[in-house]
Amino acid sequence: MPRPRKCRRIEFMPENQYFYPQREDFQEVVLTFDEVEAIRLSDYEALEQENAAENMNISRGTFQRILNAARYKIADALINGKAICIKGGDYEFVRKSTGGMRHCRRHRGGRG
Repeated sequence: MPRPRKCRRIEFMPENQYFYPQREDFQEVVLTFDEVEAIRLSDYEALEQENAAENMNISRGTFQRILNAARYKIADALINGKAICIKGGDYEFVRKSTGGMRHCRRHRGGRG
């Protein structure tokens, strides 16, 4: 039996969770909340992977895998005209102002 997934700590919940192309017939790419957080920390906040992984409470290797998956999905959506839907993942939301955590939310349906 595989080890249960460790929750990834996220500090950002995007207001817009669906982006779509101008054409009418499009497929959809699902980006999980933990993948969005990895993109935010690495590409927007410009953190080193070690620091970003620490923020998410995961190993650097796991962070790299999440980041690679997110970048591939975004590239696929941009190049092939697919919609991007943000949902799911294994995450715990942390409010920066309070430092408090919520319970781990597990949404396995968002993988893919």
